[in-house]
Amino acid sequence: MTGPGVMPAAPPAPPAATGPEPARGPAGSGVLGQLLLALVCGGYAVGAVLGWGSPRLSMAMGDFGLSIAAGVAAVSCFLYARTRGSRFRPAWVLFGISSAMASLGNAAWGWYEVILDTEVPNPSIADLFFLCFAPPAVVGLLVLAKRPVTRAGWVCLALDSWLIGGSLLTLAWSLALAHTADIEGGSVSYAALNLAYPLLDIALVSMILALHFRRSSAGRSALNTAIGALALTVLCDALFTSPLLHSSYRSGQILDAGWFAGSLLLAYAPWVGRHRESERGAPEEPPAQDARPGAVRPAGHPAIAAHDRTSPISGSLAALTPYLAAAVCTLGILYNVVNGRSVDRVVLVTACTVVLALVVRQGIMLIDNITLTRELAHQENHFRSLVQGSSDVIMIADPSGTLRYVSPAASGVYGRDASELEDTELSAHIHPGDLGRVVHEVRRFLAADPAVEPTTRIECRFQSGRGTWLNVESTVNRHQGGLIFNSRDVTERVRLQAQLQHSAEHDPLTDLPNRALFTRRVSQALSGRRSSDRGAAVLFIDLDGFKAVNDTIGHQAGDELLVHAARRLDEAVRAGDTAARLGGDEFAALILGDTGEDRAAREGHIQELADRLRKRLSEPYAIDGNDVRVAASIGVAFAEPGQNAGELLRNADLAMYRAKAAGKDRVVLYAPQMQADVVRKAELASRLRSALNAGEFALLHQPVVDLATGKVAAVAAQARWRSGQGILFTPAEFLRVADNGDRAAELGRWTLEQAIAQAAERHRSGHAAPVVVRLGARRLLDRAAPPYAVEALLTRYGLPSGGLVLELADSDSEVPQDALEQRLTVLRRLGVRIALDGFGGGHAAADALRRLPVDILKLDRSLVEGVVESARQHKITAGVLRIAADLGLQTVAEGVDRPEQVVALRAMGCTHAQGMAFAGHLDEYRLRRTLTHGTYALPAGPVVPAPLGPPHAALVPAATAATAATGGSGGAGSEPPGAGGGASLVTRRGAPAVVAQAAAAGMPRGPRSVGPHHETPVPPT
Repeated sequence: MTGPGVMPAAPPAPPAATGPEPARGPAGSGVLGQLLLALVCGGYAVGAVLGWGSPRLSMAMGDFGLSIAAGVAAVSCFLYARTRGSRFRPAWVLFGISSAMASLGNAAWGWYEVILDTEVPNPSIADLFFLCFAPPAVVGLLVLAKRPVTRAGWVCLALDSWLIGGSLLTLAWSLALAHTADIEGGSVSYAALNLAYPLLDIALVSMILALHFRRSSAGRSALNTAIGALALTVLCDALFTSPLLHSSYRSGQILDAGWFAGSLLLAYAPWVGRHRESERGAPEEPPAQDARPGAVRPAGHPAIAAHDRTSPISGSLAALTPYLAAAVCTLGILYNVVNGRSVDRVVLVTACTVVLALVVRQGIMLIDNITLTRELAHQENHFRSLVQGSSDVIMIADPSGTLRYVSPAASGVYGRDASELEDTELSAHIHPGDLGRVVHEVRRFLAADPAVEPTTRIECRFQSGRGTWLNVESTVNRHQGGLIFNSRDVTERVRLQAQLQHSAEHDPLTDLPNRALFTRRVSQALSGRRSSDRGAAVLFIDLDGFKAVNDTIGHQAGDELLVHAARRLDEAVRAGDTAARLGGDEFAALILGDTGEDRAAREGHIQELADRLRKRLSEPYAIDGNDVRVAASIGVAFAEPGQNAGELLRNADLAMYRAKAAGKDRVVLYAPQMQADVVRKAELASRLRSALNAGEFALLHQPVVDLATGKVAAVAAQARWRSGQGILFTPAEFLRVADNGDRAAELGRWTLEQAIAQAAERHRSGHAAPVVVRLGARRLLDRAAPPYAVEALLTRYGLPSGGLVLELADSDSEVPQDALEQRLTVLRRLGVRIALDGFGGGHAAADALRRLPVDILKLDRSLVEGVVESARQHKITAGVLRIAADLGLQTVAEGVDRPEQVVALRAMGCTHAQGMAFAGHLDEYRLRRTLTHGTYALPAGPVVPAPLGPPHAALVPAATAATAATGGSGGAGSEPPGAGGGASLVTRRGAPAVVAQAAAAGMPRGPRSVGPHHETPVPPT
């Protein structure tokens, strides 16, 4: 940038076009042709000067030599016209015909002089051929010339031709023709007939001069050479008709050298353009469509370039042509007057017609000029209206960067008058922050090729009259070394784009950065940090209990709570840190590292910050006059070397979920083991998917025994995984992975279908024991599952009414109870009995028992395990069984593994039990054997519960129990109340007393009572 202006003082020239180097062959052949032409013409001229050695050879060379030269010109023009098709092809054909006429005329002349050795008669057949030379040449020149577009143009062309021809005729007649007519004798008409050659030559010269300034820009080299050849021929004809040479002319003299050279030059003319154009690497003639009047050629076309390089002298000479013609006529008349001659009638008539043609031509030109002036004025007014009425500001800057013109629209766009901006530096109005970029773009644009990049766009801030900065977009064009700026105000568009960008990167509710912007800032922090700096950290925050807020006081209150929480989070972080809302009730914070602290101190500082933030987010929120409380679970992850943004965010997310799983409302730092656990669970889930697809699951059943009769009342189905070695596993961890998700739902559907199908098959075989299938309440109401799936399975497999018992888990408190009640009512109408599973182990059991239509109450293992050892547990279990009895429900005790538990539960009123005291989970073969047998042996006798006391007295010593049983020192009154006599819980040689007493009474003890089917308790790895 030079001086204060925007543009350089002198724009650099555009770079030269590069391309392949032109072939040397055509250029070399062109030079060789020119040398050969010069040698041949020079040799002929030397021979003519020396007289060729003999008069007869001189005549032969003067006649047949000229005939051969003209014939070569004719053949050359014909060949070129045949091989080079273009709109100029007829011109070269006509030049060939003209040369052929000259060749025939010279051949006829030589026939008389050389062959017949006689004088050439006057007139002769040679005269006929010579008279036919000029007309084809004149027409050929018309073809090469630019065709006028209008009729007035054709009239002007004819008038210009006559003006030149008439002036030349006047001058020639005054100088030579009239004198020659007097010498020949006879009338003027007879003299004109004998002087037809010079008259036709005059016409040819007139066309040459008239068309020289109108010739087409295409094929300029060939046209100039052809005009030169014809001009040389006309000059020789003029010399031949002069009185000084006409009387003394003999064939073979120096005058023939001019005709000879003209013919050979015309033969060379069509090819010279081809050689020169090949050197430039461009075609000799433009396409035909470019030659049409009014056709628009593309910028940089060779024809336009040649036209642009044409000297203005040509236009001036074309305009002076009529006046030069009038001056020639005046010279002819003055010559007669000066010599004292009377004005000849031919001169007078010719001069009058020339003057008349000049007047007519000037009138036509005057009318054209008036019309053109009006059109120019109209176009100028039109463009002035467009410029002044345009809403865009048009500014013209000179090469120094000074504004030379500013359109009136500047007052409306910039708030400044155009006169105020004119003659000022453009750089003075551009924002300093944008000036460097604008100067760089302007320099680049000026250095570019105009044909490749005619315009460019520049956007910058421009100072308005109010002192504010407007966003202006300008279309820039070149103009006489300077630039034209077509500018418009795009401030509103830029503001709207900024708003859209902000909306795309920020949360609409809290106006915090969203996930996309937060991830990008994390990436920027990681990429700009040294590899040794591990201080940056990401906090993932989840609001515990937020869903309850939405469900209780509404979503609008929940949104207000999120706004308050976002404000607290934003206030808690530093100015350089980033707080973001990722979606729902999840937030995040990026805490940038501080290299001044070591790793331990930095982690302690971040953990302290996270704990303060947890407490701040857990404080009550005042919403609609209520104090709303939520907690916050926060996971923290620190950046590690070579870690990307996705990995860092994933680690913080894992830590946050670990905090929620550990009880919520706490801060957990990420540890690599968390990722290993996730990978392990993913692998287990993948194995579950593969096992389901490969059919590696088997269905086992455990009998449910009626404690009153010992009969098998039902069978409980449960899925097991079969390993590749055929071993059945009880994969507790495997099934925990399947507790949630699609695989777990698929496993539940498979279990239900297989249980119904096998139960139906057993029913058809005569085993009518119903099948018990555990089904979660959430899956029973799953909308993604096929509707009425249970009903469809019962119908498909033909399981009769009462053949299915659904164990309903009560652990999911988020399941809508009304919908669950309706669904269970529909199933009960179909004969499906409902069992409430795990009663006593969940907080929602009482509510479920109160609302849901339940037929069976299944006791949790926690109520069964201590029923013998603990008097307190004994009373609790007895109370639960009394409640079930009062409600008219059957009861099933799960996990009954010992005979004394069977006796105790039966004594408390439990109706059914299942566990290792009877049998474990059986495959289909063992199950059918059990159902065929039908009953299990039950232990007899009441159970003496342990007395209430301290925990260490829960187990009653054997001696004390024996004394009490036999009425020892305590007497009969010392027996615990409710014992009812019978066997007490005394072990004999490690065996329960009830078992021994049953054996003593002769009760049957089949292997099914003590020999359950054992499974391998090893989870799959």
